[in-house]
Order: sequence, then C-alpha cells, then structure tokens
Amino acid sequence: MTSPLFRTKKVEQSIRDTEEPEHALKKSLSALDLTVFGVGVIIGTGIFVLTGTVAKNNAGPATALAFVVAGVVCALAALCYAEFASTVPVAGSAYTFSYASLGELPAWIIGWDLVLEFALGTAVVAVGWSGYIQSLMANAGWEMPAALGSREGADVFGFDILAAALVLVLTGILVLGMKLSARVTSVVVAIKVTVVLVVIIAGAFFITADNYDPFIPDSKPVPAGQSLDAPLIQLMFGWAPANFGVMGIFTAASVVFFAFIGFDIVATAAEETRNPQRDMPRGILGSLFICTTLYVLVSIVVTGMQHYSELSVDAPLADAFKATGHPWFAGFISFGAAVGLTTVCMILLLGQTRVFFAMSRDGLLPRFFSRVHPRFKTPHRPTVLLGVLIAVLAGFTPLNELAALVNIGTLFAFVVVAIGVIILRRTRPDLHRSFRTPWVPVLPIVSVAASLWLMLNLPAETWVRFGIWMAIGFVVYFLYSRGHSRMAPGHDEDPAAAPPSR
Repeated sequence: MTSPLFRTKKVEQSIRDTEEPEHALKKSLSALDLTVFGVGVIIGTGIFVLTGTVAKNNAGPATALAFVVAGVVCALAALCYAEFASTVPVAGSAYTFSYASLGELPAWIIGWDLVLEFALGTAVVAVGWSGYIQSLMANAGWEMPAALGSREGADVFGFDILAAALVLVLTGILVLGMKLSARVTSVVVAIKVTVVLVVIIAGAFFITADNYDPFIPDSKPVPAGQSLDAPLIQLMFGWAPANFGVMGIFTAASVVFFAFIGFDIVATAAEETRNPQRDMPRGILGSLFICTTLYVLVSIVVTGMQHYSELSVDAPLADAFKATGHPWFAGFISFGAAVGLTTVCMILLLGQTRVFFAMSRDGLLPRFFSRVHPRFKTPHRPTVLLGVLIAVLAGFTPLNELAALVNIGTLFAFVVVAIGVIILRRTRPDLHRSFRTPWVPVLPIVSVAASLWLMLNLPAETWVRFGIWMAIGFVVYFLYSRGHSRMAPGHDEDPAAAPPSR
C-alpha cells in the first residue's frame, strides 16, 4: 500500500531501535520468567468464581469442556502471537506486530485500544483486590472507614485507598527493574498456584458422583433481548444462544474465555527476553497450557462437590466447601484470590507501559516517554505517569461495566495479530522465523472467526463505548501522531535505511 496511513515499519528497523542506548530495555527474562508472568496474569479471581457461576447458569458439569473449547480458541491466537514475538522481539506486542505487517494507522488503532484495555483492567483488578482485602480485614474485626474503603460505599466522598496504594507500590517495583518484577511475581504465583492445588486436592475428597448426572444438562433456550445490554448478535440477527445442552458448552466457552485474558501480555516483554526466539513461544504456550489444566480441574471439582443447580453465583467454590461442612476454606480461597490479583494487576500495568513506551519510541506519542532510566533500564517515565493515573482511576472508580471494555479490546487484538501473520508471511517470506504458526493461512483465519464470534456475543453497549474510544483515537492520530511519527516524510530518521538483518 502506498498511502502514508499504511506505511509499515521494517522488522530490521524495529530491532535497530531497540539498540539505541537511551531507548533500550534491559534483557533479563528467561522462558521460566515468561511462563510465570503468563500464569500470574491469567489466574485471578475468575478461577474461584467464574467456574461455578458458569456451571450454574450455562453448562452444568460440562463447564470443563467449555474451558477446553475456550483454551483451544486462545491457543489459536497464542500460536500467532508466538510467531510474531519470536520474529519481531520488540516491546509493544500487537501494536508492534501490526506496524510491521498492516501499517501505521492499524498499529495506532490497536495501540490505542491496548492502552485503554490495560488501564481499565489494572484499575478493575485493583478494586477487586481491595474488596478481598477488606473482606479478610472484616473477618479479623477491622473495618475500613466508608470514605476510604470503596467509592460504592461512600455517601459523599469515597476513595478506595487500598486499590490506589496497590497500584502505586507495583508501579515502584516496575520502575526498579524487570528482574525484580519477575522475582516478586514468581513468589506470588507460587503462593497462588499452591492455593489452587490445595483447593483442587481437598475438594476431590468431597466429590459425589451423582452430582455429575447429567453431565450435559438438557438445553434451555434463552429469550432474545432488545436493549443495549443484549449481545450484539441478538440485535443484529435476532439469534439468542442456548444455555445447557451441547450449544450451552459453546455459550459457556464465550463466557469463560475471559478467564484466559492476559497470556498475550507475555508478548509485550519480548524485548526484555534474553533469547526471545526460543523463549517467547515457550512462555506464551506453556502458561496457557498450565492455566487451562488448572481451570478444567477446578471446574470438575466444584461441580462434583455440589450439584450445579445449587451452586451460588457470588462465591460458588467457597460456598461449595461450606455445603460440605468445611467453611474455613472460604477464607482460604479469599486469601488465594487476593494474592492472585496482585500479580494480575502488576502484569497488566507492565503490559500497558511497554505498549506506551513502544508507541512513544516510534513518535506516535511524545518521545519524552521513550527514554529509559539510566540505572534500571526501565521505561520509568510512562510507568510513573500511568501508575499515578491508574491509581486515581482505581480510587474513584466503582466496579461496573468497565471490565467489558477489557474483553473486546483483547479480542480485537487477537484478530489483528492473526491477520498480521498472514500478511507478513506474504510480504516478508525472507524473514527468519524460529517459530512458525502451523497451517497458515487456515489457522489464523479460524482464529479470526473464533474471536469475531466471541466479540459478537458481547453486549451492544460495550461496542458503543469501544467505538467512542476508537473515535477519540482517530482524532489524536490525525492531530498529533501522524505528523510526529518517525516514519513521516522529512523526519530525521530515514525509514528506508535497511540495516543488516540479524
């Protein structure tokens, strides 16, 4: 394409930019670090809540199959991410991949989308973490003042000080270095996975075989809705998904899919990986496999402990233990969820700062933010800026529909990356690819179709909000980013210069 809106940035140039001393990130991560990051961000409160909720409302004991279906959909996208991350080991994930294959405007759109996705995700997770901590404090007889506990519980002024404090502490850890962040994450993930395994093993002793009958309950049609709260596909075609039955498994898969969100963030750390060609595919696919296995086991346990029709919606796993006469597990599960959300919050913040840093280094955002710390070699300026903004957002934002925007943003990124793999295979067949997505273009096309299907099942209201944010992004691009891009004509950087490939 000849239009400047679709000018691409050569892979060699992207790699060259990572070698500029003032804009170079420190390479310190291994395949194990990447896998830990992936597990750390994927496994959150959803494993303790979402599994039972979906079993009660959508699929019954067959929820385990729904997790397998969702895991396969994610694996399709993960294979595409693995090829890109190993071929273009540069910070920015889907943004960088899009710039190399689709062009500048699509790259800006996906970068703008990721900035919102990670910011809202971090804020929402921080508020959720605060809720668990306050619950544990209440069990110990210590109540937070209403004005400092939650925005939702305040009469006039409310600021969730715990949520804001968590974001600021994690911001400081990220500024001090990627290896420190990896060590903190490793410790917390070890605790979190231990809690999950204890729950699985303990729950296995309370399983009753009769609770699995029927494994796939009879199908129940869902009335089609007409408001913006209804899925977009209902408003477009009048089609409503069914709960339970075989189709209920796929309905449940569209819900539990969002428990997997986060593995793509591993790709944002490609530039800080010592051997990205080897370790990025291992980290992305390894973390996805581990988490899928844990999700399936938890769903089998919770539906075996209590009949799916009797599960609670708010805390199904904890209440299942109460129903079997072991209420102390509820506090144990809350502790595991609180610990788990700490790493989710930090890795979401990590992903956002790396995308922001990459966009700044390319000139699409002010270059001021692309200079790394002289000692720690981290993008300290965007980390501090975004950390403070998200801390304020988390402090003043109640938990509501904002989380849905995170979902549509991730699926949109999946679509872009899958298309990018097909295009880059055609435009740059000469590139060395240490990992190759199998069955191209069939597998990426299937990945696009699966992601679009899940997007259509999101509420129409989410699409409206997503469209508004994208419209704002177009305005920013044409007023600032297009003219300040390092790829723009007359810039001091010659985009045509092609350094030797390595």
